[in-house]
Amino acid sequence: MSLTALLDEYSITDGIWDEMYDTRDIRHHYSKVFASLKQLELSALQEKDKLAGELFMNQGITFTVYSDNTGIERIFPFDIIPRIITGSEWDVVERGIAQRLKALNLFLKDIYSDQQIIKDKVVPASLIASCPHYNRHVFGIRVPHDIYVHISGIDLIRGEDGLFYVLEDNLRTPSGVSYMLENREVTKRIFPDLLVTNHVRRVSNYPLLLHEILLQMASTQISNPTVVLLTPGIYNSAYYEHAFLARQMGISLVEGRDLVVDNHKVYMKTTNGLKQVHVIYRRIDDDYIDPLTFRPDSALGVSGLMSAYRKGNVSIVNALGNGVADDKAVYAYVPAMIKYYLNEEPVLSNVPTYELGDQEAREHVFRNIGKMVIKRTNQSGGYGMIMGNSVPEEEWGKARAEIEKDPRSFIAQPIIKLSTSPCFIDGMFQPRHVDLRPYALYGPRGVQIVPGGLTRVALRKGSLVVNSSQGGGSKDTWVVDF
Repeated sequence: MSLTALLDEYSITDGIWDEMYDTRDIRHHYSKVFASLKQLELSALQEKDKLAGELFMNQGITFTVYSDNTGIERIFPFDIIPRIITGSEWDVVERGIAQRLKALNLFLKDIYSDQQIIKDKVVPASLIASCPHYNRHVFGIRVPHDIYVHISGIDLIRGEDGLFYVLEDNLRTPSGVSYMLENREVTKRIFPDLLVTNHVRRVSNYPLLLHEILLQMASTQISNPTVVLLTPGIYNSAYYEHAFLARQMGISLVEGRDLVVDNHKVYMKTTNGLKQVHVIYRRIDDDYIDPLTFRPDSALGVSGLMSAYRKGNVSIVNALGNGVADDKAVYAYVPAMIKYYLNEEPVLSNVPTYELGDQEAREHVFRNIGKMVIKRTNQSGGYGMIMGNSVPEEEWGKARAEIEKDPRSFIAQPIIKLSTSPCFIDGMFQPRHVDLRPYALYGPRGVQIVPGGLTRVALRKGSLVVNSSQGGGSKDTWVVDF
């Protein structure tokens, strides 16, 4: 079968925005790519698909799927057909994310100092007091340049109206950027000419931009600060990424046992003795980072690290305590934060969100459960989600009882049909639901966002769950200029 025939069989669903097709016409920014692909035989495309899998396997690009009993570590699934976004669409995304991060950063500074937003009753005090990730140990600590969120992954979805919406904010230790970079490298191998002929903006400078910001975060004025990446170790689901980024930036990859605190300063153990560390890019959750302050049973962190942090002798990226800003219940107030701190209307809208701690909202959600997805406010990776249109009655009964027992820990949102994008699966072009996680870096010179990000794909037909930890995959994301 020819690729033209395969495209003719590509079926889109009414009421769902398809990234490639506008009704039955290929969108302009996809037309050049598919004109090139049509010149290939099906067997050639299958060979490229096979080559991509081999490249990922040889590189050891893996991710952990904890819910899969058949095997934990897997090769990261990759679809060879790029997701394409126009430069004008990307400009809106870029402005919206920069605006959002500025407001969230001001919120974090405020909430750990004057708490004026609570005094002005824009955000309820009870919401913050009940947030398990509000970290009282960092109250009053000043961070370099007043920047708390240096690295973020803001999850976006495209609704049926074609507009991008913010689904959630990831402000603690967002993962996946290495897969964005590796996706591009694999695309260069299998479609070397398409990137140039389509004027695709580059993403390869991300490690350089990140390294520059890490150096700028050193709290002491020295010419050559020491930066390390602190990992939980090889059993962490994103360890591949930790090693990849450390290698790309030319910094040391360390575990907690490689660091020691002496006289409120952090040192790295080396063969030449102790070497002072000025900046820690941490990929460890707050609770595990210092057993003297947080969980005493943690073997991942560094004893005494908080004392060095309070004294300003070491910078930690991202800042501790950021979890209060990406709590899914707090997410509902981000548009109000933008108006409060910046006096601006949000460029990117939130998905409508119901806090189940509110009885009226809870009753509305229960009455309309078939149209809702319920999420735990402090879960990530797609865990703990209840899809109301498919949950068995017995399971829903148990979940409802759990929600009524602790409603603050849950929010609900309408089930939005994520946009679909063409994927090459089983020798055919098939639509699959996708989201987008752009990666933003925030330093003294402002917010910088590499153009593209990680497009995650729900590989199962009809599924809306794109998370890699739930068996989803990804594809290269192109921002193209005409």
